[in-house]
Amino acid sequence: MTADDSFGRLDDDDYPAYTMGRAAEMLNTTQGFLRAIGQARLITPLRSPGGHRRYSRYQLRIAARARELVDGGTPIEAACRIVILEDQVEEAQRINAEHRPGIKPASTPSAA
Repeated sequence: MTADDSFGRLDDDDYPAYTMGRAAEMLNTTQGFLRAIGQARLITPLRSPGGHRRYSRYQLRIAARARELVDGGTPIEAACRIVILEDQVEEAQRINAEHRPGIKPASTPSAA
């Protein structure tokens, strides 16, 4: 992979560019929170060749939504389930919109 190839991936929402420490810092949370939502199977970070967790921007948006719910008093397991269901609804709406020309899916709260 060349430097140009790596630079091009910076726009890829699924590219695992962030270490656990950096992800926790960006979300203003702890590494333990990231481990907990991983154990709850909300997100599954990829691993570097050395075994370190790496997170994508998409995963960080999902984690931020879970943190928002937890900060509001929702237990972490419930918050993770809510976020999973929200994501499934958004995907279903996108698919439905593809099959119904001229109808846009309802806007859902952003995970960012």
